Amino acid sequence: MSTPQTPLVLTIQSHVAYGHVGNDAAMLPLQMLGIQPVAVHTVQFSNHTGYGEFKGQVFTPAHIADVLDGLRARGVLSRCVAVLSGYLGDAGVGEEILSAVQEVRAAHPKAHYLCDPVMGDVGRGIFVRPGIPEFLRKRALSMASVITPNHYEFELLCGGEPLTTVDAAIKAARAMLTHMHDAKSALIVITSLRTGDLPNDSLATLAVTANDAWLVQTPFIDLQPLPNGMGDVFSSVLLGHLIQGNTAPVAVSSAVSTLYALVQRTQSGERDLPLVACRDQIINPSEQFSAKPVTA
Repeated sequence: MSTPQTPLVLTIQSHVAYGHVGNDAAMLPLQMLGIQPVAVHTVQFSNHTGYGEFKGQVFTPAHIADVLDGLRARGVLSRCVAVLSGYLGDAGVGEEILSAVQEVRAAHPKAHYLCDPVMGDVGRGIFVRPGIPEFLRKRALSMASVITPNHYEFELLCGGEPLTTVDAAIKAARAMLTHMHDAKSALIVITSLRTGDLPNDSLATLAVTANDAWLVQTPFIDLQPLPNGMGDVFSSVLLGHLIQGNTAPVAVSSAVSTLYALVQRTQSGERDLPLVACRDQIINPSEQFSAKPVTA
């Protein structure tokens, strides 16, 4: 009996020896969903910045290109069915990612590129190097088939215009979709959406395509500090479900439900999600939050 071929996903993100961010947050969810991550690390740090001081190195674009060249020589890039990227330390690394996306799509034209446009958050402001927001707006967006900005990052991508209603967010997303790869099937998922027309005691995730939109709401968990790597876990679970062939509302509902379950099980004061201890929540979250259709 032949063994079914496991889908490969190229994930180009940061790496920490201790903690769950970047590739170290994305790899286990992908594996649990039956997908083999091909991880290329953009940095190697002892721990993520949530712990304070850290040691390690940021890898150069030339280093990333060298690793990708080795994968190319093994025929690995042409076997990947999707690309995942998150925090960018350097716009030059971003260009290497886009080059890899083109190569993956040469073999698999419908391959997803999920770009988590990490730039900042409410309270912290922009925490990436100058040039990264411009690169994401002007270069990465046109190659991405799925983006997963938080509310703050989505406003940055829109030029800084505040979004105060769900209706305004949907309309802004529809305008942005026209600039993405294959606009008819592209997907924008806005996380941590807090607008005046949503309940204060809930946290919303809005998913928008060219023709449809869905809203997923969960109770707000007041956890201080919030664990690092939440966006990385969310994006990997979302992409995993899309690769499995699930529809956008099912994939978004599953990703939200998994992340909620993991955050709910995070002990106060912990800086990381309990990914390993609660790995069952990746496959079968204990509480399902449905994606409900909304119109603009």
